[in-house]
Amino acid sequence: MNIIPAIDLKDGKCVRLLQGDFEKTTEYSDDPAAVAREYADLDVSDLHIVDLDGARTGDQDNRDLVQRITKDTSLSVQLGGGIRDKDTLSSWFDVGVARCVIGSLTVTEPDAVKSWLVQFGPDRIVLALDVQFDDDGIPLITTHGWTRPSKTSVFECIEDYATIGLKHVLCTDVSRDGAMAGPNVDLYTAIVERMPELQLQASGGVRNIADLDALREKGIPAAITGRALLEGKITAAEIATFLQSA
Repeated sequence: MNIIPAIDLKDGKCVRLLQGDFEKTTEYSDDPAAVAREYADLDVSDLHIVDLDGARTGDQDNRDLVQRITKDTSLSVQLGGGIRDKDTLSSWFDVGVARCVIGSLTVTEPDAVKSWLVQFGPDRIVLALDVQFDDDGIPLITTHGWTRPSKTSVFECIEDYATIGLKHVLCTDVSRDGAMAGPNVDLYTAIVERMPELQLQASGGVRNIADLDALREKGIPAAITGRALLEGKITAAEIATFLQSA
């Protein structure tokens, strides 16, 4: 299983939000590029960056910082936050970003997102599907920073995009994100059982190396971890052992 460290950028700093709430921000470093270099030393291959400033304003003010990370490390960077048109996609690819993450537009503007997936190819686009469960236990996608529930289930969305070659999906159980409550293993297992070829990235709730083991045992291809790494709940030695036992 691929371990993907995460860095959230806000005001030029590395932070974490609790369940997407900008009023519940914890600052971890004023040098995100240094954090990225530390992650590169973990022998992982990928880095997930969330441009929180871009998500709020639609501007790409962290472009120079992200470009520095792509140049200073060998990590394959995927980035999300405020990507709302094709030109923004192209500009991020131009500064070395390997994959761009598309969130709310996946549901609100599916025709545009599908056209990007076809134009840039399935290896360059990641759909970020944030879910909340309804009263019947159905995982429904939520949009606009987790503030607007939709009537589309995560399974329906994935199956729709699969018809045009979807490869990468990042799925977050909103209730678990940043809460150190453990990942929703049942949700991610259900997704990969329906679509075993999907390169699913499980996100939200990872507390320790045991959580990563639990995901790997269920055949989850990748997992994103942010807070647990930043707070030392998962150590470099544990990651090395985890990767060696793959």
